[in-house]
Amino acid sequence: MKAVQIVKPYELKVIDVEMPVIDEKNNVLIKMTAAGICGSDVGIYHGTNAAATYPRIIGHEMVGKVAEIGSSVKNLKVGDRVIINQVTSCGHCYPCRIGRGNVCDHLAVRGVHIDGGYREYMAVPESDCYVLPDSLSDEDAVMIEPSTIGIQSCTRAELNKDDMLLIYGSGALGSSILKTARLICDHIIVADIQDDKLETAKKNGAAYTINTVKEDLQEKVKEYTHMRGATVSIDAVCSKDSLTQLLQATGNAGRVMTMGFSTSPTEITQFAITSKELDVRGSRLQNKMFGKAIELIDEGKLDLSGSVSHTFPLIRAQEAFDFVDSHDPSIRKIVLTFDF
Repeated sequence: MKAVQIVKPYELKVIDVEMPVIDEKNNVLIKMTAAGICGSDVGIYHGTNAAATYPRIIGHEMVGKVAEIGSSVKNLKVGDRVIINQVTSCGHCYPCRIGRGNVCDHLAVRGVHIDGGYREYMAVPESDCYVLPDSLSDEDAVMIEPSTIGIQSCTRAELNKDDMLLIYGSGALGSSILKTARLICDHIIVADIQDDKLETAKKNGAAYTINTVKEDLQEKVKEYTHMRGATVSIDAVCSKDSLTQLLQATGNAGRVMTMGFSTSPTEITQFAITSKELDVRGSRLQNKMFGKAIELIDEGKLDLSGSVSHTFPLIRAQEAFDFVDSHDPSIRKIVLTFDF
C-alpha cells in the first residue's frame, strides 16, 4: 500500500509499505479516506518541529472507514466512518493517573513520534476511534481534530462567560479556538496582521479585531477591555515575541495560554508574571476532546463546513506541500484524499 514519508527535512517520498494486520491491541483496521495537512505537518517537513523523529509517515488529522474488526470490538462495525485519536498514552504514569494523558510521560503522537495517517490503511485500538456524524463529509470531518485543540485550550484556560478573551492570531489555530470560545463568552478580541482574516473573525463571533501592523496591540486591548487588559489571552501566533506581548496585554490575575513548539529563546521578565500574579499555562494537543467536539456538531453549535479549500490525492502530496509553501491567499485547509 502507498504511504507518504518524510525521510528527513525537505525530503518527502511516496513509498510502499506492508498492509497492517489487526491484533489484540490494534483491533480495528481503518481504510483511510481523508487526512489534513496541519501546520505541525509542515513543520516536520521543514525540520522545525522539535517533537518529530525521522523518518516518519506523518499525518494526525485522520479520517477513514472501518474495514475489519477483531473479536474483542464491541461498539464499531465494518463500514463505520471514524476519526482517529492522534494521542497514545501509557495509562500508568503520573499525568495519566490524574487524567492528563495528552502529556503522558511516554506520549507518542501518531504522525509525529510514531507513524500516522498518510497511508492507505491503519490498525488502531477501538478506543481511539470516534464515529462521525452523518452530516459531515470525510473532508470536512478532518477539521474535528483542530477543533479539539481549540476546545482543549479553552478548557485549560478555564474560560468562562464573564471573561474578556484575547486570541492572538487568526490562522487555522486561532480560528479553531474562536469557534469554541464564542460558545462560552461574548467579549472576544482577535488580533492578526491580515484584514481579510480579521473580517472573517468578526463574522465568526469576534466582538473586536486589531490589525497589529496598523494598530498598537497593547493600546487597543486596553481600549477594548475598559483599560484593565484581557482576563484570558491565548497565543495562536506562537512566535518568538508573542508570549512577551501577551504578558503585557493581560490584566491582573489573568491567564495566558501558550501553544507553540518553537525552541527559539523568548525574553521575558519575572516581574511581568509576578506583578500581575498571572497564570501562564501550556495547552498541548487534546485530552479526550473528540467526543465533546462531535457532541457540539450534533447539537448544531459547531459548524465545520466550508473550512477545506483544496484537496490533493495522497500520491500528489509533494505538490500539496509545495502549494502550502507558496502561501497562496486562497488556502484555508488542504486535505489529502485516497481516491487514486
